[in-house]
Formats: sequence, structure tokens, C-alpha cells
Amino acid sequence: MALTKECKAEIIKKYGKNDKDTGSTEVQIAILTAEINELNTHFETHIHDFHSKRGLMKKIGQRRSLLAYLKDQDLKRYEELIKSLGLRR
Repeated sequence: MALTKECKAEIIKKYGKNDKDTGSTEVQIAILTAEINELNTHFETHIHDFHSKRGLMKKIGQRRSLLAYLKDQDLKRYEELIKSLGLRR
């Protein structure tokens, strides 16, 4: 259920400032979004996997707090990120 190195590298390349930028808020949110999407597909077949559902809720909460932080710091970057990730429909 974890992201592969190649998938994570693509996300870092797309949203980071350089190839080593794993700590910026945009990269962290993009990685969490990819992990959340992967877990959602997992739950389509494994409905009763309650231990993983707890992990999903923790990831959603972490992403929510990072999005709130980014919104407070730089509204323009926040709006661009949610548009590119397809959040807030």
C-alpha cells in the first residue's frame, strides 16, 4: 500500500523546487493525496480493513492541517495546489 520510489520521485519532481525537496508543504500534501487515493482503491475490495481505515483518517487529518497551514501562509500557492490535485470539488 506504500507508494513506490518511482511514484514518489515523480511527485517530488512535479511539486518540489528540486529533486531533493521532500519537505516543502506542497510535496507533503501531494504525497499524502497519492497515499489517500491508493488507500481508497484498497478499500473498494477490502471493506472491513478497519486498521487501515484508521491510518487513512490520520493521513486525511495530516493533509487537512498542512492545507490549512499553506492557506494561511500563501493563498496563491494553496489555490494552485488544490486545483492541480483536484481537491475541493
